[in-house]
Amino acid sequence: MSAPPIARSGPRPWRTALDLDAQDAGHYLDYVNEPLLEAVSRAPRRVLDLGCAAGSFGERLKARFPEAHVTGIEAGRAAAAKAAARIDRVVASRIEEVDFGAADFGPARFDLIVAGDVLEHLVNPWALLESVRPCIAADGQLIASIPNVRNLGLAADLMLNGRWHYEDRGLLDITHLRFFAFEDIRALFEDTGYRLESFRANLSPRLRALYHEHAGKGTVTVRVDRLQLEGVTQRELTELCTEQYILTARPA
Repeated sequence: MSAPPIARSGPRPWRTALDLDAQDAGHYLDYVNEPLLEAVSRAPRRVLDLGCAAGSFGERLKARFPEAHVTGIEAGRAAAAKAAARIDRVVASRIEEVDFGAADFGPARFDLIVAGDVLEHLVNPWALLESVRPCIAADGQLIASIPNVRNLGLAADLMLNGRWHYEDRGLLDITHLRFFAFEDIRALFEDTGYRLESFRANLSPRLRALYHEHAGKGTVTVRVDRLQLEGVTQRELTELCTEQYILTARPA
């Protein structure tokens, strides 16, 4: 059977998103994840932002907490250069190549580590979490945002349309190497020596109306086009409609 042509619009993401050296800073949206920022519960003194992109989050964090010293790590050269004008220090490197045992990272050095949409981009996020854990001060915490692969929009596209279409950004960002659902995220942190303190679910904009239609109604039947799920609990409804989880954790 011959395959039909695939309809695509715009540039191929593998041409624009996978070459970190060639990317200009404009590839990184000047976007601050507000729920992630809200997860910072008290004024930090020393912050490590893993994958700081062009420094938007760190800049906003410093505006909110002027005493905070923010160090970012960023592999994209243009983004790292832009971030250097916004935060206190930028290490231009792939995260996996950083020696977190070195003196400038050292034990208990940071009271806040930020992993904003970065763990899913790594070959071994488990090893990274173990590596940075000793860097967290006794009263410190780690906050993270992680996309949710148990998303009804993804499932519907795959099951009904046969699409697992990588894009420049979003749930199927072409630079994602790992995919996590709620229980996978819990295991990721617990297996690497953390105690989870909170979870927050950010709903997908395209699924928000569906969620509110069924929220608070017990076990429900959910339908998206030809895809129908029966016996969906309220917890399952939340997971199916979530685009991203925000969490806080401390070393166990």
